[in-house]
Amino acid sequence: MEILAYGVQADEKPLIEKAFAGRHPVHCLEVFLNADTAPLAAGHEVISTSVNASLDASALRILAAGGTRMIAQRSTGFNNIDLAVAADLGLTVARVSYYSPYSVAEFAWTLAMAVNRRITRAALRTREFDFRLDGLMGRDIHGMTVGVIGTGKIGECFSRIAHGFGTTLLGWDIAKNPACVELGMDYVPMEQLLARSDLISLHVPLLPDTHHLIDDSALARMKPDALLINSSRGGLVDTAALVESLRSGHLGGVGLDVYEEETGLFFFDRSLEVVTDDTLARLMTFPQVLVTSHQAYFTRTAVSQIIDTTLANVEDFLAGRTSENTLIPRAEG
Repeated sequence: MEILAYGVQADEKPLIEKAFAGRHPVHCLEVFLNADTAPLAAGHEVISTSVNASLDASALRILAAGGTRMIAQRSTGFNNIDLAVAADLGLTVARVSYYSPYSVAEFAWTLAMAVNRRITRAALRTREFDFRLDGLMGRDIHGMTVGVIGTGKIGECFSRIAHGFGTTLLGWDIAKNPACVELGMDYVPMEQLLARSDLISLHVPLLPDTHHLIDDSALARMKPDALLINSSRGGLVDTAALVESLRSGHLGGVGLDVYEEETGLFFFDRSLEVVTDDTLARLMTFPQVLVTSHQAYFTRTAVSQIIDTTLANVEDFLAGRTSENTLIPRAEG
């Protein structure tokens, strides 16, 4: 049974083909799954998708009509899938509930360090043999107060690194993580975390309650020179409000690996096109802002774990099993 995998990156393809070799033939597509590309899945009982797929009602109906019975998403997040419609159509859906939390936590700190020490500006200058230090002054991380919003697996890893730098840790979550408490983290209300932190990093999932968690009022509570890092989900930050905050001279730096309107932009080459997203274009003009293209998870270790779990999810579907990764179990009959 051939499996069709959508949205496969060039570095990801050989890892997928190696993992599935000898078990199931797999056909990898660069295009992302949406209503326009869903007809390509006709005749494939099992497909695999990426987090930037758009599995709305229209796309799901096309998949079901073409014979698809199982969707194996290669990510932890699944807010791009209309689960209610998928269930009505009898589609089995699985995700990857766990992969290396170090990949994202380390990248979040990469963003923080790059923004704080103005690495992008410095690298662009030195390539032009401009070796001035003007405008490149950063701050010691040691001694900072670091606010961690979301202290699950990734937030915990981020906190351990922060602890190694010698920071004061503040945390916010629906429940305390004992491992973070052992690091000396003080769990405080959101308002306190925003007001006291020199650096704030987001590690919560995108849910209705967390959409635009960082809005104009949250931004206003932050220190004027605070650093904001988001390597979780773009929708956590109200980007329009962020732009206005930056325009007023607020915040010392922002590092974003995700963007709320990234679908159709991230993972594509748009360098020869006119940018029509005015908010993103304005955001990119600020010298203290660094935007990367949803690559925090993109290490060989993490991607290999994602692929291995995806293969296990497919095997579970074929055997009629469920696991912690199952979002919608296989329909009876």
